[in-house]
Amino acid sequence: MSPERSAGASGPPGATAPAARRGTWPGRRVGSLLGRLFGPDADDALPNRYRLQVRAGLLDETLKLATYSAVTHLIIALAVAYFFWSSASHTYLLGLLAVVAVLITAATYATWLYWRTHGDTASARTVRWGCRIAAGLAFALGLTWATLPVVLFAPSGGDARLLVVAIVAGLISDAYVVGPLLSVSYLFAVPVIVGSFAGLARSGEPVALSIGFLLAVYAIFVVTSVSRMSRLSRQRILDRVRVEDQSETIGLLLNAFEANASDWLWETDETGRFQHVSTRMADVLACPVRTLQHASFPALLAGRAEAPPEADQSADLLDRLRRGSAFHQHLIAVDTPAGRRWLRLSGKPFLDQKGRFAGFRGVGSDVTEARRAEAHIAYLATRDPMTGLSNRVMFHDVASEACAAAAQILPPASLRDAPRAADATVSLLYLDLDGFKTVNDSIGHAAGDALLGQVADRLRALLPADAQAFRLGGDEFAILQRGRDGAAAQALAEAAIGALREPYLIDGVRAEIGVSVGIACAPADATEPEDLLRKADLALYSAKQGGKGRWRGFDRDLEVRVQRRHDLDEAMRQALADGEMALHYQPLVSLQDGQVVGCEALLRWTRPGLGPVSPAELIPIAEGTGFILAIGRWALRRACAEALTWPARLRVAVNISSVHFRRPDFFADVATVLTETGLAADRLEIEITESIFLANTPHVLDNLRALRALGVRIALDDFGTGYSSLSYLTQFPVDKIKIDRAFVRDLSGRPECLTVIEAIMVIARDLRIDVTVEGVETEQQAELLRLRRCNSAQGFLYSPARPPEEIPGLIERLPRTALPAERAVRAVA
Repeated sequence: MSPERSAGASGPPGATAPAARRGTWPGRRVGSLLGRLFGPDADDALPNRYRLQVRAGLLDETLKLATYSAVTHLIIALAVAYFFWSSASHTYLLGLLAVVAVLITAATYATWLYWRTHGDTASARTVRWGCRIAAGLAFALGLTWATLPVVLFAPSGGDARLLVVAIVAGLISDAYVVGPLLSVSYLFAVPVIVGSFAGLARSGEPVALSIGFLLAVYAIFVVTSVSRMSRLSRQRILDRVRVEDQSETIGLLLNAFEANASDWLWETDETGRFQHVSTRMADVLACPVRTLQHASFPALLAGRAEAPPEADQSADLLDRLRRGSAFHQHLIAVDTPAGRRWLRLSGKPFLDQKGRFAGFRGVGSDVTEARRAEAHIAYLATRDPMTGLSNRVMFHDVASEACAAAAQILPPASLRDAPRAADATVSLLYLDLDGFKTVNDSIGHAAGDALLGQVADRLRALLPADAQAFRLGGDEFAILQRGRDGAAAQALAEAAIGALREPYLIDGVRAEIGVSVGIACAPADATEPEDLLRKADLALYSAKQGGKGRWRGFDRDLEVRVQRRHDLDEAMRQALADGEMALHYQPLVSLQDGQVVGCEALLRWTRPGLGPVSPAELIPIAEGTGFILAIGRWALRRACAEALTWPARLRVAVNISSVHFRRPDFFADVATVLTETGLAADRLEIEITESIFLANTPHVLDNLRALRALGVRIALDDFGTGYSSLSYLTQFPVDKIKIDRAFVRDLSGRPECLTVIEAIMVIARDLRIDVTVEGVETEQQAELLRLRRCNSAQGFLYSPARPPEEIPGLIERLPRTALPAERAVRAVA
């Protein structure tokens, strides 16, 4: 802001403003006033899309009312000329009548022209000029009538004055007629009010003051009322415009909804007949719109040829239609010329203007495809996609039902005593394919999947009518047979074994597999599906152990063995912590001089009050649970610590499980034990079996090389009883092989055993590998082995495994007893 403007704006009252400022301010105020009076009413706050419609609506209502008001003004002008013809100037009266007639004619013609030319399509410019013309004519008419009290009130007598006051009051109230446009009302009424005050002032009589007061009150009331009525008219028109706009929007949305959405709208009258039928609804029902129009909704639901399916809610929907009650997402089945369709309907009743029930309105959708998809999903949820057989979920449901039915036949109290063949009403055959993994790995997973499909086909072909097959997962299958005894289940198992062992041809490749079967029966063996499957699994495990390709039925001994495995698994952990486990040592004796060259550490576990547990039973359980790692670390540490009490020339041999040896941290375990106990590395001998090489992991060779580099010796135990034993001697670094006792047991009676030992000795000497023979029990066996230049032997001939405290005495005693015995054998020979 410039200094001059600031000074002018902040100066004291009466300060002289610049000339330009004095000239423009009143002009702007007058222009604004004229613009508000002769232009459309203030509606700048309205949205653009509503502003024109509101202005046009106000103008339209004003013009409609002005048409009736024009006739009234002409009649009043004629009445004034008639009543005042004898007392007033004829020239004034005729002029008043003429001007009013001209203005009325102009207003009527302008109104007619506006409606004819523009009607409902008036533009913003047309509405603007229409408002201005209406305001101008109203102002002219108001000025014309303003002359009436000025000219006629003062010279008139008492009755004539009363007539003038009545006419003026009536003219002022005409502002209500043109009230929708507030500017038109003001431009007409204000001149008449001003003229009335001028007429009262011209009379100069005391009564004029009283009349003027009453006139002011009346004028204020009229102006206020007209202003309120104008606002109400504007709001009413705005509401109507908004409703029309929203109705149009809703109509467009509904049209788009019915044209593009999968749902449709429907409506019935109070009798239940359709009043609104969309094209989509007609398409879904495969029926023309004209046929459905006025058709009965209840008849559509009730006219089906067959009983509705279980999921159908038509009965409840019909009941709600009869009661006039709302319903939501009701599923119904409708028979159409194109087949059965599933519809989901929602609806609620509506009332007419008098509050009476007028029908239903709602929305519907075709969910036929969704129902088909749900049915397909439900099918897939209970079927194995690879074989088409029922899956484990379906097995559980069917087995639960079958077991429940079987349990009702025989009371639980008599289950133990009833003969198995007589009470078995449900038989479960648990099948596991033999050799499937080999086929799957050798010719590919796709071929393995095809093989499973052929297995399923063969099972279907041999199933009797009372049996059902399932795929439980992987290469495991199950067959449930109802209402037959155990002999029928065994016959079915034999048939399955015979059918599945036949060769398969997959993409031109021949494949052969077998199957093992475990059988359990309900209610004899179990009454719950999980328990029945568990016991069939125990029988299957027994069949696998028996050589595969056979079936086994469940018996109580299997469960006892499993329970014992479980008990031992839990007990061995606490036993190791409580010191119940110990190491006993069996000496290895040189066949050349009878000296003890080392001892093999053997695990012993004696349960308090229960007696000893065989390592042959203990080790497989520990390997299966992983507890063998803890046992192996403990045995290494204990054996190395106790070997420190022996002569320095003796070695200690520790058997290590293949599970432990394949671990990448096994070498670190051995190195840590040697460091902490102080035992020399070359005094430790790790015994492993050939099974360790079946899974030729990188850690096996790494551990072998690291142990050899450290000085630890490696012995291959049970040599000659595994797979490809000779190849292991060239592939893996070992220091000793131990010939299994199976070759020694019949050494004197079976010359071929001696031949095998001689062959092994030749190979070992060439590879510079020591040989120890296990299971030597007689002097004759020892002499035969010594003559074949075996390095050492162990067995009951020398000593069984003994506690560690007996080993020092055994080391001293054995050379004195072994040499005389050898001399005696040589003498006899």
